Order: sequence, then C-alpha cells, then structure tokens
Amino acid sequence: MCDFFSTFTLSIIKADYSLKKHTAMIEYFSNNLWQFWTLVGFICLILELTSGDFFIMCFSIGAFVTAIASTFVPGFMVQIIIFAVASLLCLFFVRPLALKYFHRKDEDRLSNADAMIGRKGVVTEAIPAGGYGRVKIDGDSWKACGENDQSIAKDTRVEVVDMASIIITVKPV
Repeated sequence: MCDFFSTFTLSIIKADYSLKKHTAMIEYFSNNLWQFWTLVGFICLILELTSGDFFIMCFSIGAFVTAIASTFVPGFMVQIIIFAVASLLCLFFVRPLALKYFHRKDEDRLSNADAMIGRKGVVTEAIPAGGYGRVKIDGDSWKACGENDQSIAKDTRVEVVDMASIIITVKPV
C-alpha cells in the first residue's frame, strides 16, 4: 500500500513539473511573439523573390508591422487582427504603387532576341569567312558569324544585326 502512494505521489510531482515546464515555454512564446512575426516576415520576403508580383511582400510588411506592435499589444488574437489589417492595407495601397513603378507596361520595351539587335560588342575569337567565332557583349560570350559570311578579326568592335537561336550575326562598326 505504501508503494502505491509513493508511486502515485511521484507521478503527481512529475506531472506538476511537466506542466510547469510547458507553462514556462508557453509563457516564453507569448512574451516573445515578435520573434515569430519577424520570422514570418522574412519567410514572406524570401517567397516574394520567387514571384516578383509584390503580393507576398504585403504579407511580409504586415508581419513586420505586427512584430513591432507585438511589443506593445498583448494577446495573439489581437496580433492576428493587426497582421490581417496591415496586410490588407498594404495590398490596397502599397502594392498598386509598387506595381506602377516597378512593372511598367512599356509597349516598346524589347526583350529576348529583339533586345540583342543593335547591341555592340568586341570579337574575342576571330570569325572566319563562312564560319563562327565569339563576341563578348556586356560580359556574355556569344557564338557569332559575320554578316554576308565576311571574316572579322579579333578585337574588332561589332554590332549585332540578327539573331538565330543562340547564334548572333554581327557586322563591324
């Protein structure tokens, strides 16, 4: 009978210790929620790098606003509301401005192969008549052939006149 009571008492003491340990952990997290919101903000910024449409960035700003507010406002539910409100305000006011200045809808903006036409570079590997050489443009080396199958010597400044796949056609400047 004595063994039963001592085992029972020991299990109550262990349960009480475990409860105090969990209570201390919960108290730590509730007192330091700014760390959680900062982590959420940085994760959202990293995710924004993959999309570039400034949507996830709004949640990042909301998380950083909530991280600052969490030092003054107790209660996780209140902080969730702050996060939601800050994120929505950002979606409606900051995102349109960011899109306006960073994603301009220029109709005449060239891209891909069209952007290469007219660029100037230097021949780094001589281009023989009817053959291929190399041209360096803005630090990138391109396989190139001469316009009208002409030969072009090394270190000659050239201009891109055409592009077929990954081979550019150049003429001396």
